Amino acid sequence: MFTDEYYMKMALHEAETAREKDEVPIGCIIVSNNRVIARSHNLTEALNDVTAHAEMQAITAAANFLGGKYLVNCTMYVTLEPCVMCSGALSWAQISKVVIGARDEQRGFINKHLSLHPKTEIVTGVMEHECSSIVKEFFKSKR
Repeated sequence: MFTDEYYMKMALHEAETAREKDEVPIGCIIVSNNRVIARSHNLTEALNDVTAHAEMQAITAAANFLGGKYLVNCTMYVTLEPCVMCSGALSWAQISKVVIGARDEQRGFINKHLSLHPKTEIVTGVMEHECSSIVKEFFKSKR
């Protein structure tokens, strides 16, 4: 069985892909039964769509793969804490577990005192330094 770090490295690879496309470097994968069923990164610039966050893209891809809208027995690995919009979608999808790299103190759902589905397990801080650094460096280069 693979570790959370193993899968978070895949999510970081997606974040790198986003950065190469000049997108905010957030990456995401969804795993079911130790198999990656969805991988994504931010596409808000490419699609000219404020809702094209990595998590939203991954939820759609995973649901299409599974043939249903619920992501029970799935784990999402995401490099940055989901925003309120994405946490709402994750709650509706009833995902079983969300593993977060870095917290987002300003826009993340946790500080907003929101929660996911009652049965969803949340793990934070997996490869936190690497996940935080890629976003900080991206915005530093924009200033």
